[in-house]
Amino acid sequence: MNYLATLVPAYAEIFLLVMVSVILIADLFLPNPAKTVTYLLVQLTLLGCTLITVTTHENEAVHLFHNMFVDDLMSDVLKVLSYLAVSMMLIYARNYLILRGLFTGEFMVLTLFALLGMMVMISASHFLTLYLGLELLSLSLYAMVALQRDSAIATEAAMKYFVLGALASGLLLYGMSMLYGATGTLEVAAVSDAIKHGVPNKALLVFGLVFVVSGLAFKLGVVPFHMWIPDVYHGASTAVTMLIGTAPKLAAFAFVMRILVEGMQPLMIHWSGMLAILAVLSMAVGNITAIAQTNLKRMLAYSTISHMGFLLLGILSGGIEGYGAAMFYAVVYILMSLGAFAMIMILSREGFEADTLNDFKGLNQRSPWLAFMMLLLMFSMAGVPPTAGFYAKFSVLQAVISAGHIPLAILAVLFSLIGAFYYLRIVKLMYFDVPESHAPIVMQPDNSLLISLNGLAVLALGLMPGMLMSICAASVQHSLLLP
Repeated sequence: MNYLATLVPAYAEIFLLVMVSVILIADLFLPNPAKTVTYLLVQLTLLGCTLITVTTHENEAVHLFHNMFVDDLMSDVLKVLSYLAVSMMLIYARNYLILRGLFTGEFMVLTLFALLGMMVMISASHFLTLYLGLELLSLSLYAMVALQRDSAIATEAAMKYFVLGALASGLLLYGMSMLYGATGTLEVAAVSDAIKHGVPNKALLVFGLVFVVSGLAFKLGVVPFHMWIPDVYHGASTAVTMLIGTAPKLAAFAFVMRILVEGMQPLMIHWSGMLAILAVLSMAVGNITAIAQTNLKRMLAYSTISHMGFLLLGILSGGIEGYGAAMFYAVVYILMSLGAFAMIMILSREGFEADTLNDFKGLNQRSPWLAFMMLLLMFSMAGVPPTAGFYAKFSVLQAVISAGHIPLAILAVLFSLIGAFYYLRIVKLMYFDVPESHAPIVMQPDNSLLISLNGLAVLALGLMPGMLMSICAASVQHSLLLP
């Protein structure tokens, strides 16, 4: 009994794994082709995970499994946000998947396995645990991209994702092995202590850092490790694209924080320079290439690359202000992405994908409310006040300037201005062009309610960002023990 009490911080992960096994077996005996029962079980599982995470929270960080797993405020906040993002994805995607014959038990089980990988990454305090979580997430996503077995584009995207993902995992493992060779440990806190006290082979340590940053850059999808993002976003079904582009970004943020900030803080002078190069290249390539795209999913893919560049700016700024701003940016970006991909699925119908820019022409004439929601989302992505995207960009720029990186702040503003063009182009198409199709937009009540809440949340967080911003700053300060 005492042993079970020591496992309390990992109850959410244990509950999720048990429920995945139950759902996997129960799904075999459910005759309902729409899989409504499986869907409800998945949503109840997410609700259960939320309740467990909230009720088992401790004020102090708790380590278990020989310091391989940590439960702290940052991990709990990121986990709850991950549950919410996955739940929203499933609500948005349900009707879309049913029409395409993809609303299967396999899809939902893989989604939960991907979530389990994210949770392990978020709570990892050991390089091996981080890697295990990352691989569980990655393998689940590879399979989900390839679920459309009859689609040549999806199969090609899955192959590219798998091959490049394996290469990035190799880089990451090689870097971790070098760090182990230099410090003699794989525990995050112990690596930091070893570096502080001086290691005999500094060159090996820096080489290991370069490989680790390269692996992290791939997982975040920043330049020059971004090649997979446009093809995977375009090739996967929109529901899978929504999953790849949202919740895993929270896990990737935690991954960067655990490895670079907790484990390699003494080497900040080395890795902040690398992040600065990655951030500038990502903002430049992402924003400039997005202008040429006619497919909305590819445009959002390049948009993701530029947003991840902005996220890195917050992290390299350092301190509570920088890390808190980066976490706030990640949360706002996920909220915006959920809404943008949801709009594609809402406008799609059986046998038709509304994923080109032309499909949004004249949307205001077909549905003024949906057009207004999309306008809020695009304004937020462009960083137009008073939306959440503006405040997220502003807080990151404030942190960058406070850290003394004035040239980086100027470049970030310039690239944001370039990026505003392709977001505002969609607004122009919706409000000033003639619709190419007059097909009625059929929306399920849950989708209608959720897209409205999503769009209005983007506006509300721009007007009243204080609470979320303070939660992000407090969780980072509490977990990383910053002054």
